[in-house]
Amino acid sequence: MDMNRRHFFQVSGAGLVGSSLAALGFSPTEALAQTRNFKLSRTTETRSTCPYCSVSCGVIMYTMGDTAKNNKPALVHVEGDPDHPVNRGTLCPKGAGLADMINSPRRVKYPEVREPGSKEWKRISWDEALTRIAKHMKADRDKNFIAKNDKGVTVNRWNTTGMLVSSASSNEAGYLTVKMLRSMGLVTLDTQARI
Repeated sequence: MDMNRRHFFQVSGAGLVGSSLAALGFSPTEALAQTRNFKLSRTTETRSTCPYCSVSCGVIMYTMGDTAKNNKPALVHVEGDPDHPVNRGTLCPKGAGLADMINSPRRVKYPEVREPGSKEWKRISWDEALTRIAKHMKADRDKNFIAKNDKGVTVNRWNTTGMLVSSASSNEAGYLTVKMLRSMGLVTLDTQARI
């Protein structure tokens, strides 16, 4: 057999690696017979919309865990939706960090209130939160509503309260929100997309 120096080192190196792996208990037939599972193969895929800005990029969220009664699924991965017409699978840095926001232990999931003079936040129900907001808005509007200006022209303004509207809502929901707030006389109105 004709062997040059380079071929000799290749054969010797392959033999050394093979004998070392055999000594460590590596069996190529067993290793090659087992296929590696895809990390998202046992997850549930859910399509959603990124909540951060008004672009409304499509995201795919993968949760681990079945839908059993006492099982709480855990979010394991978030990626851009390649079938979504807005972002076509791409995400900005805020959207790419969506899993960190969802899994954050400091994320507020329920309404809380801090009573006047108190240093502690207490958890309240959604019904109580919405009732309190409605009462505060009604009291402020009744106190500060301007029906006519100094010249006697009807203006129907409510200047003391502002509203920050969600940018993740659809066009229809945004239109109805603005119509409702403007009908109450609200002047200061903006969307969360500009923050």
